[in-house]
Amino acid sequence: MEEVLLISRFMTRTLILLSLCFMWVPPGVVCRTGNASASSSSSSSSSLKPKVINIGSLFTLNSVIGRAARPALQAAIDDVNADPTILNGVELKLVLHDTNCSSFVGTVEALQLMESEVAVAIGPQSSGIAHVISHVVNELHVPLLSFGATDPTLSSLQYPYFLRTTHSDYFQMYAVADLVDLFGWREVIAIFVDDDYGRSGISVLGDALAKKRAKISYKAAFSHGDPKSKINDLLVEVNLMESRVYVVHVNPDTGLNIFAVANALNMMSGNYVWIATDWLPTYLDSMEAADPDTMNLLQGVVALRRYTPDTNLKKSFMSRWKNLKYNGSASPAGFNSFALYAYDSVWLAAHALEVFLNEGGNFSFSKDPTLHVANGSMLHLESLHVFNGGQQLLSTLLRMNFTGLSGQIQFDPDKHLVHPAYDVLNVGGTGMRRIGYWSNYSHLSIVPPESLYTKPPNLSTGSQHLYSVIWPGETTAKPRGWVFPNNGQPLRIAVPNRVGYKEFASKDKGPQGVRGYCIDVFEAAISLLPYAVPRTYMLYGDGKRNPNYNELVSQVAQNKYDAAVGDISIVTNRTKIVDFTQPYMESGLVVVAPVKEAKSNPWAFLKPFTKEMWFVTAAFFLFVGAVVWILEHRINHEFRGPPSQQLITIFWFSFSTMFFSHRENTLSTLGRLVLIIWLFVVLIINSSYTASLTSILTVQQLTSGIQGIDSLISSTVPIGIQDGSFAFNYLIDELNIAESRIVKLKNPEAYLKALELGPKRGGVAAIVDELPYIELFLASTNCLYRTVGQEFTKSGWGFAFQRDSPLAVDLSTAILQLSENGDLEKIHNKWLTHRECTMQINQVDENKLSLSSFWGLFLICGIACVLALTLFCCRIITQYRKFTPEGEEAEAEEIEPARSSRRPPRSPSIKQIIDFVDRKETEIKELLKRKNSNESKQQSIHGSDGQASSPA
Repeated sequence: MEEVLLISRFMTRTLILLSLCFMWVPPGVVCRTGNASASSSSSSSSSLKPKVINIGSLFTLNSVIGRAARPALQAAIDDVNADPTILNGVELKLVLHDTNCSSFVGTVEALQLMESEVAVAIGPQSSGIAHVISHVVNELHVPLLSFGATDPTLSSLQYPYFLRTTHSDYFQMYAVADLVDLFGWREVIAIFVDDDYGRSGISVLGDALAKKRAKISYKAAFSHGDPKSKINDLLVEVNLMESRVYVVHVNPDTGLNIFAVANALNMMSGNYVWIATDWLPTYLDSMEAADPDTMNLLQGVVALRRYTPDTNLKKSFMSRWKNLKYNGSASPAGFNSFALYAYDSVWLAAHALEVFLNEGGNFSFSKDPTLHVANGSMLHLESLHVFNGGQQLLSTLLRMNFTGLSGQIQFDPDKHLVHPAYDVLNVGGTGMRRIGYWSNYSHLSIVPPESLYTKPPNLSTGSQHLYSVIWPGETTAKPRGWVFPNNGQPLRIAVPNRVGYKEFASKDKGPQGVRGYCIDVFEAAISLLPYAVPRTYMLYGDGKRNPNYNELVSQVAQNKYDAAVGDISIVTNRTKIVDFTQPYMESGLVVVAPVKEAKSNPWAFLKPFTKEMWFVTAAFFLFVGAVVWILEHRINHEFRGPPSQQLITIFWFSFSTMFFSHRENTLSTLGRLVLIIWLFVVLIINSSYTASLTSILTVQQLTSGIQGIDSLISSTVPIGIQDGSFAFNYLIDELNIAESRIVKLKNPEAYLKALELGPKRGGVAAIVDELPYIELFLASTNCLYRTVGQEFTKSGWGFAFQRDSPLAVDLSTAILQLSENGDLEKIHNKWLTHRECTMQINQVDENKLSLSSFWGLFLICGIACVLALTLFCCRIITQYRKFTPEGEEAEAEEIEPARSSRRPPRSPSIKQIIDFVDRKETEIKELLKRKNSNESKQQSIHGSDGQASSPA
């Protein structure tokens, strides 16, 4: 509602001034004489096709864009009227009005233009004028085709009849953001004209940079027509700031003044970056010849220009340019890309009108009931008519699709031309050099955009690149893009004023004011930077107790300090508000507790092996002994005898192999194979046992009641921490330890006293602190204490800077260089080299040998035993099948000779099998030999009996 009221007030004031203009004969009467529809009444029939259709045009004629657009528009009108294949004999007539680069004049000219009952209006070039005129065309339903108004907000639903026939600055600003991101800059300064065109474009740029984690650090606005003195004051102000990346978004008629003043202030030299939007190439393309003085002002500038494909249509038109009868110059002067968009606007209107007429569009005008003449008013409001077919014609325009001089003319659902693209140019010498392209499809590349549309879009970081750029100062090295503010203020660096562990950072009487390990690392990193860093160190804290490091980091985030240098841990809540450099020292929380020497244990000889290992080893001793007994029992008299003696033999043989002192000889091949493998296993086990037991008995064993952070959490004993450390919040918030259990200690002496007193006398049971502090503490106590458990957090120390500070990135690179060349280790040895202590107490249980270390040996031995037993059983079964007891057969033949033949053979009993296995191998072989001999004799007897009975 507020916008409607403002527009209403503006229109009212405008119409009052228009009354002076309408004292003369309204020019619209003359303009309507050639229009067939103009002479008809408000209810003219749409079935009557007009002979002449007025095409309105309003823009600033005497401007860089206007001088290119005017001949292009008139040439397009002539080309359409000369083409018999379009509009079927309907003539287009161009009604031209000059806005004179004024919103007020533009409004007046727009109202006069609407009296001509135009079907389509083309223009304006100014976004500010377009905002005003869009309200007029909305009311009268006349589509407005703008080839030069690039303000992104004009595409909103507020202006339904506004249709842009060029690319919106929305895409151009995203192209600028991609350029900034490609070169790694994080802050830019925007210099722009303070109107709708400038403000809206820079607003989109801020959004685009935010998506790249960059930002506009300062917006430097000036008014159109400001003298050079004001521009000089503006540039002097921005030159005092940190960023050296300037984005210039102005209009082509006055934008060159920026660079003239910048050159006078020596702001076009090295380490400056200037990025200009499409206004600069528009101006340079319009020049008849390269002006050396002008080009000298622009050396190293990177600019964007709307990309138009090099088609035959474009080349043909450009060859005609200097011969156009409407061109005021007989040379290519005045031509720029806006001429192509203006030419295509006319053809877009012609194609749409042809479709509109063929579809029976209502080409008539009617009075607007909301416009009435007040009593005594000289305003001819009744001459403003509404185009009845405006809505249908607008819909037709939005679905047009053809190829023009500027490329494909087609609109997407947001009323933007498809395939927005830009040339990326670099000014150098006497001209501009193309270093790449930007398209909304694949962003930055070095190949023309149309060749990428047939491929899948590739927006990866690796695919974004340009040709080399020659920057201001005639250098190809990428500018850093920032400097320390040129306002005489050095970098304010906060240093914690520590009470304990002053080796890291402390107050000093020297010129620097501070000293310590952290200070030396910072100074060494600063010395590697390719630029000077003016700085002053400021102590933070009262010196009576360690400062709170979370508060110190917050002071940096609140701009009270520019940076903080010291033993500052990089933790999550701090990284949310500041930027840290690469860690220069590893850190993490550990637990320190009192320890005592472990008492000697009479069962220490059992400690080398775990319970499982002892059980499996003993079982294998017995198993292998039993296997060897089975394999040797039949052939070796040493493994025979009464059952009690044989059982003793098995146990004796099994365990005597532990010392390789078995006296029994093995005779069988399988037994020897099993024994060799087992002796190898015993050798490994013995060696490992001896080594482990030696370690246990000779190394001093220390124990502690605190086993690590887990035992601290589950207990209720007091815990000591360093005053000011992040460990306080970590223990409470992350580990849920009661705050009442935490005791703050300010220095190593307090650590020692608290541990000596212990929890029962007002001290602490353990201390939780960062590893670098603990290393110094243990060394200072002659290793009376030890860390218990493992380091339960992983972090590091870094230098804190304000968010998006480029110095943090450069110092991170410098710290890596210090680490690679060994300087970081040298600084560490200078400040922190002390007696080394064994950090952790010895954990005997962790050194026990378990079954997992030997299961492979046991597996091999077990497989060998099983295979040997399998082969032995197969041999026994084979022998048993050949063996039949002779005594049993003889007895059966004597007692029951008649029945024995009819009785089926009995299956062997278990006792018989055991007896067979228990017999000596020599006996079995003798019986088998005898059996074979008897069978041979019986066969010979049966053979002689058969021969004797044959004669009878």
